[in-house]
Amino acid sequence: MTTAPSDLPDAGSRSDAEILALSRRNAIRRLVRCLFAEAILDVTQLVRSPCGSQAWLPLPSRGAHLHFERIALAPARTVLVRGAVSLVGAGGDGIPVETPDLLLDLVRDEFDVAPSPEGLAGLKADVAGSIANDAAARRRRESWDRDLAERIRAAGETDLPGYLRRHADVRETAILLDQWGALEGHPFYPTWKARPGLSAAEVAALSPEFAARVPVRVAALRADMAHVETMPQVTNVHDWFASAFPGTWEAWRAGITARGLDPTGWLPLPVHGWHLDVFVREHFADAVAEGVLILDGPEIETAPSMSFRTMMPEGPLEAPFIKLPIALWMTSEQRSLQAKSIHMGPRNSAVIATILEHERGFGGRLAIYPEEVAYHYRHAVRRDDAPGRNLSVVFRAAAPAFAACEGNLHVPVAALFTALPDSGRPFVTALVGSGDPETFFRAYARTVVPPVVAIYLLYGVGLEAHQQNTSVVFDADGQALRILVRDFGDGRTFAPLLEARGLTLHPYTSPGILPTVFRGDIEPVRALVLNACFVCHLHEFALALTSTYGIPDARLWRILGEETEAAFAAVAGRVEPAFWAAEREAFLRAPWTARSLLRMHLSRYADYRLQHRLPNPLYPATHGP
Repeated sequence: MTTAPSDLPDAGSRSDAEILALSRRNAIRRLVRCLFAEAILDVTQLVRSPCGSQAWLPLPSRGAHLHFERIALAPARTVLVRGAVSLVGAGGDGIPVETPDLLLDLVRDEFDVAPSPEGLAGLKADVAGSIANDAAARRRRESWDRDLAERIRAAGETDLPGYLRRHADVRETAILLDQWGALEGHPFYPTWKARPGLSAAEVAALSPEFAARVPVRVAALRADMAHVETMPQVTNVHDWFASAFPGTWEAWRAGITARGLDPTGWLPLPVHGWHLDVFVREHFADAVAEGVLILDGPEIETAPSMSFRTMMPEGPLEAPFIKLPIALWMTSEQRSLQAKSIHMGPRNSAVIATILEHERGFGGRLAIYPEEVAYHYRHAVRRDDAPGRNLSVVFRAAAPAFAACEGNLHVPVAALFTALPDSGRPFVTALVGSGDPETFFRAYARTVVPPVVAIYLLYGVGLEAHQQNTSVVFDADGQALRILVRDFGDGRTFAPLLEARGLTLHPYTSPGILPTVFRGDIEPVRALVLNACFVCHLHEFALALTSTYGIPDARLWRILGEETEAAFAAVAGRVEPAFWAAEREAFLRAPWTARSLLRMHLSRYADYRLQHRLPNPLYPATHGP
């Protein structure tokens, strides 16, 4: 039902204080979830009320306990707090816990390890930054949603999916939903919107959740000062760029020619506008002085995607997405673009494209955004890859995937969880419609799980199919048809399985750089698949539907277990039996591994490999307690 204009929330419907309080609750909710998921706090110490909607956590060192209202314990040691948190002393008086700083101070003595003062202070600072940015984004979201609701009504539609199907092309839809779905961010990042080093104005000007538009300067890098990787079908980078960006190519080529230079001896190098002004001009001044880097050039207007530094040109249809380095610390690392990503993105894309051709897209359920071209600065004499991590580019083809989506709806997974502008319910509810959410989830799992499991078991390829890297194509009835996966620079592969199928993948190796091609043990590849696709994507989807529709028990995890079992059964005849049995055990019964992002943050990222083990939500769901 279309919302009447008088029922729409206007930009002034909530005060700044109310929005800030909401963002603080959001931060507390995330911290509580991370603390228990990573076993920093012991979930077995929670004392639940008979009805299960409240819980108390003893704080022996303080002679008190924390009281949680509206708490839910979901599979995989997932603790969700949707109500107030308070500190209750021996006398029974409650003190509201309304800030993350107070929460951390109260529970730090109960941690399984003692955090360093620097680690705790850094966490508090980044959470504070997240809260400020989250509050600003929520204020922006009110006016954005009001505008969307008005556009939906004016078009005579009843909801956002219907409006996008009939009044926006595939590229417009992809860009809008990639930005509109970026409000919350990764569910396991306790510092989900931290952007240290940016002012509030810069955050709004550069971030997808503010619907930002960012100029990308097309500089020029002398060709002999670059390492270039391409997929096999790209035989000439200049011809490829001219086809992808015809207008920009002509302006760039004219600028190089006007300098008396031969364009064939140079590469068009996109540079993020902020990165250009804040970092490149200073740190690459020597390259400019040496005459190997030209910073003048035409600009491309782009929309930043959920990843912040993958830029989406708004047209033409053939224009690829542009992944760029940005000298900015976000989530777990500085957003540089290492040589590993430059080398491995096109190589992985080529291997996966060959597999998809051979397997016919695994029943048409899997497609990719291939990384056709990538290059980075590498001095011809010094031959050092390190500086190029801040002067590099990956071009990600989008046109073939978009063309195959015509007539259907292309939705980034994170957008499925985002509140609709009219009803406030998750986007996915408009796709479920009047149907059964359990049936919808089964069809969704049947689309996602089989290709992810098959390409892993048959070829040893791990797809990082989490909410940000994955889009789902839905037909006119809201049924999932296939998934589209992107970002292959850090993809993981188990070489023996790939080679057994007659394919090879040349690895990039460098001291101190984590490998992506493995031999001897497939565990790192499995860990990627479980963490990205099962923990961060399918588990979150089950949580969202269970909460929204009040689905009891662990029904959706039971469905997910059944569909995972079916995916294993479908390829059993093509996989060595002992390996198949061991992997089935790992996916369906053994604990799942997930990245310990809060522990990493508390240790100031001294170790990027920290993981924790979660109880497998599929085992009790399919086999009983």
